[in-house]
Amino acid sequence: MRVLKKIFEYYVKASIHVALAVLALLYLTCHFLNIPIDNSLFFLVFFSTIPTYNFIKQVSRKRNRFYGLLNMQAIYLITSLISLVVSLYFVTTLRWQTIVTLMVLSILTAIYTLPILPEGKNLRHRGLVKILIIGLVWTGTTVLLPVVEVASMQSWDVWVEFVQRFLLILVLMVPFEIRDLSTDPMDMLTIPQRLGPAKTRRLGLWACVIFYLSTFLVDELSVEEILGKTMIVLSLAGLLIFLPKKQSRYFASFWVEAFPVFWVLGLWGIQALV
Repeated sequence: MRVLKKIFEYYVKASIHVALAVLALLYLTCHFLNIPIDNSLFFLVFFSTIPTYNFIKQVSRKRNRFYGLLNMQAIYLITSLISLVVSLYFVTTLRWQTIVTLMVLSILTAIYTLPILPEGKNLRHRGLVKILIIGLVWTGTTVLLPVVEVASMQSWDVWVEFVQRFLLILVLMVPFEIRDLSTDPMDMLTIPQRLGPAKTRRLGLWACVIFYLSTFLVDELSVEEILGKTMIVLSLAGLLIFLPKKQSRYFASFWVEAFPVFWVLGLWGIQALV
């Protein structure tokens, strides 16, 4: 059991779990927009997510020191460096338009992470700006990158998917924002600090309603997509309604981040039945 526990902790703390979640969202985009899966892009997104998230977490713990990545435990540092090298290789296999889009997303991530504000703070300390940047980066990575890579700008459906993905990310952030309510500085003015946990959850439920209704704005809508997004919305609504007041250690960092993976598995189940 001790060995399994260490493997699990490594899997979560090394950001492999969140990388799989990003990969799952990328797959969902390709599926719903009928975009061919590009293996190089999938490998790039997976391996680049690991060092990026490890860096963000380490910088946060080290009070925004730029060299925070070098201060992490050896096993996580090695994992991050290997993943970074692999991701750099796959960058060279992509179209230049995709690389430009990736650079813009990287700049947004750097602005979010590095201490560009007074007193050594970064945009993580500005609640509304924080969720806006996180939503844009996740949405850009999992929606725009595959679209740009295959030069398949199905403009209307792409933007519906973009808005839906942005709403989805905001809803998934609710458990994290509520979890951190007791530790976030009051001057961050996060949504739970402004509205309180109950109203924040209700706001998330309204986002779920908008997400679901916008599904029917898609030009090429299949029964499979309706069922898949119904499953997604019901899962999100259940998460918000039954969100525990006191979360366990890995509730947000494992179970909430696993939602995209569960949705892919559920979608495969729907495909087998439809």
